[in-house]
Amino acid sequence: MRFGVVVCLLAVILPLGLVCESLAVEKVAGQPDMDHLWGARVVKLRAEDAKRGQLFDQGNYAMFIHWGLYSQLGNKVDGETYYGIGEWIMNQRMAGIPIAEYKKLANNFNPVDFDARAIAKLARDAGMKYIVITAKHHDGFAMYESQACDFNIVDATPWGKDPMKDLAAACREQGLGFGFYYSHNQDWTFPGGGGGPQVDASGKPATFDDYFEKKCLPQVREITTQYGPIEIVWFDTPGKMPKHYVEKLVEVVHKNQPGALVSGRAGHELGDYQTLGDMEVPIVNVDGLWESVDTTNDSWAYAWYDENWKSPKQILERLVACVARGGTYMLNIGPRGDGSVSARCATALRHAGDWIARYPQVIYDVQGSPWKHSMPWGDVTQKDNVLFLTVFEWPASGELYLPNIEQDVREARLLLGSDSTELLCQRRGKHVVVQVPAKAPESLVSVIKLTFSEKPTVDPVLTLDPEAMTELAVEFADVNGVKKSEKRWMEKFGEWKRIVHGHEFGADADLSWEVDVLVPGEYQVSLNYAGEGRLVWHVGIDGGESIQNQQDSSHNYQTFPIGWLNFPKNGRYRVSVQCLEGDVGKASLHAILFDAVR
Repeated sequence: MRFGVVVCLLAVILPLGLVCESLAVEKVAGQPDMDHLWGARVVKLRAEDAKRGQLFDQGNYAMFIHWGLYSQLGNKVDGETYYGIGEWIMNQRMAGIPIAEYKKLANNFNPVDFDARAIAKLARDAGMKYIVITAKHHDGFAMYESQACDFNIVDATPWGKDPMKDLAAACREQGLGFGFYYSHNQDWTFPGGGGGPQVDASGKPATFDDYFEKKCLPQVREITTQYGPIEIVWFDTPGKMPKHYVEKLVEVVHKNQPGALVSGRAGHELGDYQTLGDMEVPIVNVDGLWESVDTTNDSWAYAWYDENWKSPKQILERLVACVARGGTYMLNIGPRGDGSVSARCATALRHAGDWIARYPQVIYDVQGSPWKHSMPWGDVTQKDNVLFLTVFEWPASGELYLPNIEQDVREARLLLGSDSTELLCQRRGKHVVVQVPAKAPESLVSVIKLTFSEKPTVDPVLTLDPEAMTELAVEFADVNGVKKSEKRWMEKFGEWKRIVHGHEFGADADLSWEVDVLVPGEYQVSLNYAGEGRLVWHVGIDGGESIQNQQDSSHNYQTFPIGWLNFPKNGRYRVSVQCLEGDVGKASLHAILFDAVR
């Protein structure tokens, strides 16, 4: 269901910088009136009213934009397609374009379809609170008018305009914050820059200090003084950049923009918050201020072939997961070389934004889940004594389990936009069971609001849900004779994946999980793993039955069934996994899965 709202649907009740105002709603043909769902009066946080870091800390959702000279190539050079992240196309690890040839691309860069207002409106319709865009990526091309270097969009292209001025103004019109990405270490075209030429135009040796003093520092001064108030300066890939350079840049940002944050990738722990790895969504709560950066398809910058878009539901799953883990989610778009944005990308963002507009209280100005991990059926965000349950997997039985919660629910309501209906709850031992309708009221994600007399406290132990498949990641496991570590790899160049895996199984070695079984009975057990050849796995319940089976393996992680286990009564168990035979040294376990036999 889409609502085509032009008003700021970033609505959220925030303790600081609030304005309550009457807002006009643009009526879109064929779409329902929003008044009965949202109302004509909306409480919203405007960027100009926010205090330092408030949009980051309370808004929880932002737009990232990778757009540059590389965008007009779209990962195709001399008729050959290079698969991977488009902003690295110049690099030797991709197409290896010589500097002189790459600079010539500016002669044809004419992004006549760039529409700053349309992009800012898309961000607002998507439910995002601010935009961060590439002022200069590793290729060294500035997407704004720079006096420090003429390799920029105004001086070097036939277009000759500064799109950042328009985008900064458009963000202010839409009530959004604005910020810049700036590659402070890598510069592949300027003498002395990280990965750049080692001599200048006259053939003299160039040092990093030359690059820093002549280009990097002056450009950071430019982006922090020429575009009004900004929310963030997002530095990236510091590499081995000495600390005193980073200190200087952070000093300049904080001096020129006292309201701005510096990203965690500035280096030397000098950022104002932590940035996780590319495309990383954590599965356990993370302390402090942090963000996850992700992209709407596989590449950050435009790649002509990349139509692997995240659906609205996938966007919401990853957004809610980040907010429920206590963080912020910044989701990237990659406009084409002409400045236009894929219609499929925009449609997915708007559909997800429609849902956010109906349930802003779930996303904005909330804390992470008290369980510190997701539930098999979805996830939880918290605001004081209220829990918001986002149910992605609706229970067909009409019973939704909330495990190991000490307090009784004072009120439970199934939300449907601005309407709601009361639900019944009952306590079964340490757990609360919410009685829900047989059919989910929302096609994407349904929301239940639970109110308690005080802030609820829980035991965060993992639980086996009686309906939704439960996945227990190795990240939560105790290890005995097995190594547990992070594993990262690229599926395409720059497309990062991350897991925590158990590996190097020794004799009598195992991984084990403490779990609560809410409903006794038979459970199908499967393992998600990688390896070579056939492997024999053993899964057992301490003090109970065990199963053993041989299955094939693959170089990538796949899920293989092992057998049934019976849990004779509800309560707490310890379940263990061993790899007994086959090429045990190459076995890599990611998770164990349980699905109640129905």
